[in-house]
Formats: sequence, structure tokens, C-alpha cells
Amino acid sequence: MTYLLVSFVPLLLFVNTIFRTMDDYFVEERKKELLSQANIISGKISSSDYMYDVTKQFKLDEEIRKISEEGNLRILVMDSTGVVIKDSGYQDEGKTYLLPEIIEALDNKDVAKKQPNGNLYAAVSIVDKNSKRIGVVFISALITDVTNTILEIKDKVYLLFVAIAIVVAMIMFFMAQLFTEPLKKMLAVIVKMSEGHLEQRVEVTGRRHNEITDLAIACNNMADKLEKVETIRQQFVSNVSHELKTPLSSIKVLSESILLQEDVPKEMYIEFLHDINSEVDRMSVIISDLLTLVKLDQKEIPLTFVETDIANLVRDIIKRLTPLAAAKNIDIEYEQIKDVFADVDTVKITLAISNLVDNAVKYTPEGGSVKITLDADHQNAFISVSDTGIGIPDEEIGKIFDRFYRVDKTRDRETGGTGLGLSITHSTVLMHNGSIKVNSKEKEGTTFLVRIPLHQNT
Repeated sequence: MTYLLVSFVPLLLFVNTIFRTMDDYFVEERKKELLSQANIISGKISSSDYMYDVTKQFKLDEEIRKISEEGNLRILVMDSTGVVIKDSGYQDEGKTYLLPEIIEALDNKDVAKKQPNGNLYAAVSIVDKNSKRIGVVFISALITDVTNTILEIKDKVYLLFVAIAIVVAMIMFFMAQLFTEPLKKMLAVIVKMSEGHLEQRVEVTGRRHNEITDLAIACNNMADKLEKVETIRQQFVSNVSHELKTPLSSIKVLSESILLQEDVPKEMYIEFLHDINSEVDRMSVIISDLLTLVKLDQKEIPLTFVETDIANLVRDIIKRLTPLAAAKNIDIEYEQIKDVFADVDTVKITLAISNLVDNAVKYTPEGGSVKITLDADHQNAFISVSDTGIGIPDEEIGKIFDRFYRVDKTRDRETGGTGLGLSITHSTVLMHNGSIKVNSKEKEGTTFLVRIPLHQNT
């Protein structure tokens, strides 16, 4: 209906304007015609002296009657006082007319006007040989022929207009159905998805891309991502349960061992309590890392950007982890290509880089090596951490930033890892508007490349 109104209302106004213009045009043409005929009669009266020569007035009657019949006009000839001398209708001879048109004509102004009743009046002055105004030729004409012609045209145009409107309305109705039906189906799918049925998909028909098809594809992509997020969430909950269940089970077994035995030596109590304490510490680390990740995800941890000497930051990390590397006879090599100063949150970026170096040391066999490289261009700082460790299988590289992911679960149990370090590192780097890339080959080693902007737009 909106399209119909927007389409046809301006057209209807335009058509009405055209009809008014046509009406005005035909009326103006008729005015010119009446003035021309009045001037012809006035000229004949002046040249033939019909006004004063009684013997010639019969001829004047003939002229007036002829013009009146041919044009379906009423013609009056009046003297300078407005008294009717000749009337083509033989009704008002001897009567006085003082119409505004007659008065204007006596003032030597040819005038033609349309009257409220639809008639046209035309008045032209009559002058003698001395240019004296001696009378007026007054013509009255009906314009019903013009009106009827325009009405006939209007009727035909409006009939055509209505027919076109009906056809266009039908076409628009079917086109609206064509466009809204896919949207209704899409809406139904979205409603079901909002109710938890994330397996729902919009059926995409037709190969040609248009807005509706693109919207359906986008809707399906959104559903895929939501389903993936839901899967990750369920897996995350499962992993959290598993990670917390393991130390709890150990604590339960150790405590029951003490409770079920009588006369347990003090040394065994101490040993079991140490084990229980270790499991509690492990649970605390897992919970602490989980809380850190949740806060990072919800951006609850504010970042304080300070211009920092990245070289000193990396050297401090290496210094702190050198004893861990020395215990495994692992050589840590540091290469600084440029002096780098960048706007970072020192505490959080230190934790992120420490996780990478710590993992490199943990997953590198004894006698291996870890190399850390610092470089920069005019926009970004680049920190590379490479090791000669166990590497990551190609099919697992896309999962390493998932929470609780472990390349080698057995070794992680030994080293006490929670599988959350890389997730924390990934989130921290993203919060610095940077990126992290991985290049790894199984049994040969892994390289992490961290990019961080030198300046933050805060």
C-alpha cells in the first residue's frame, strides 16, 4: 500500500495538473476566438456605419445572426450608454446592460472573462471614423463543449488509471509475497535458534546472489558460529569439571587412606598431607587462571598502557626462567635486532610472554635450545619465541589457544600445567590490539610470533 501511494499519488496530482492546464488552455483559446469575432463585428459596424444608417441595420442583423448561428453565440450590440441596439436572440433590445466587461470595453479595453456559471463574456468597443467610442460588441458563449471534451478525456484517463492501479497492486502483492516469504522463513529459524535449537538452518535456494540470499547465508553463518560457541562452552565446562575432579579425587583418596588406617606413622601423615597440599595448590592455580580468563573475556581487567622498554622486559623474563632451563640443560638464546619501546600493560604482557617462554622450556627435551628474538618496524614490535621441542601436529595447531588444550597431556601432568596459559596469552595479546601466530613441525619444534603495536589508541 505504501508503494502504491508513493507511486500513484504524485501521478494523480500530475494528471490533475495536466487537466487543469488543458482546461485553462482551451478557455484561453476560446477567449481569443470570441475577441477575434467581436473585433470583426466591431470593424464591420465602424466601416459600414451600421450604428447611424437605419437602412443598413438590416444587413447588420444578417451579419450578427449568421455569426451567432455558426458559433452558437449570443451577440449584443450596445451604444455608448449600454443600451442594447441589436440582440441575436431578439430578447433584450432596448434594455440597458452595465456589466463590468461592458464598462471596461467602453474604456477602450478589449476584455474576455470566464464567469462563475461557466459562460464566457467578451466585449470590444466600437469606434467611429474619428476614433470616438460609440458602442460595444458583447458576446456570450457557453463552453460546455470544452468542458465535456475534458470530462470525456478525464473519464478515460481515470478508468485507465484505475486499471493500471489494479494491475500494479496485484504485481506488487505477488512481489511482496516473493520477498517476504523467505524473510518469514528466516524469522522462524531465528526464533527457533533463540529457543536453543541451534541446529536450525535457513534453506538457501537459487544460485544468484541477492540481498535475501546473502541474508540467509549470513544467518546460517551466524548459526554455525553460535553452534560452535555452544560446543566450545560445553567442552569447556566438561574440561573444567575434569580438571577439578582429578585433584579432588586425589585429595579424597589420600584422606581416605589416612582415615581407614590405624596407627599411621607420623611420616606417612606428613607425606600424605604434602600430597594433599600439592593438589590444593594445583586446584588454586586452575581456578586462578580460570578467573583471569573470565575477566579478560569480559574486559573487566583494566589495561594501563605505559611506554616500556621491551628489551628489558624480555631480559627480565629470561633471567627468571633461566634456572628452569638450566635444570634441563636447555640453552636460552636472546637476539635483539632493535631497541624497542612500546605502549603495553607491563604486568599482563610480561605474563603473556612468560607463558610462551615457560612452555618452550617445558616442552623442549633436555639438551635442546630456546631462542627469543626482538624486532620492530615503524608500527609494531615483534617478539619471536622458538624451541626445539616436541612440536605440534598440523591438525592440532588450530586448537592450541583453546582452554585446557595440551599437546602432550602426560607431560603436562608432570610439569603441572593447566592448559590455560596459551589462552591467557592469546587474550592478553588481543587486548593489546596485537596478534599471535604459530609455526610448528612435529618433533622439530615450534615458533610463536607475537605482534604488538608500538602505540595504543587510548
